[in-house]
Amino acid sequence: MSFSTHVLDAVAGRPAAGVRVRLEDDRGRVLAEGRTDGDGRIKGWDTAGAGVRRVVFDTGGYLAETFYPEVVIAFTVSDPAQHHHVPLLLSPYAYSTYRGS
Repeated sequence: MSFSTHVLDAVAGRPAAGVRVRLEDDRGRVLAEGRTDGDGRIKGWDTAGAGVRRVVFDTGGYLAETFYPEVVIAFTVSDPAQHHHVPLLLSPYAYSTYRGS
């Protein structure tokens, strides 16, 4: 199964490049880690099968001032054959996410 994310900086109105991101399994084992590219994206990570996964965004390393130094989004992989896309819309005092395609 593949995983991707897209981080958008809601204040600047552009993709958030250089955000550190890691993907973990339900035991906290790191499955993948990296930084968003110039378009704010990470593509092609493997979730290593079914189960609960967490994507962790180092928002404190990206934003100079933020109430949320880290955003953790847990999601369930029930069908490892499907692609899972988890976008993050980010500002210093709020964030939102949804299951993308």
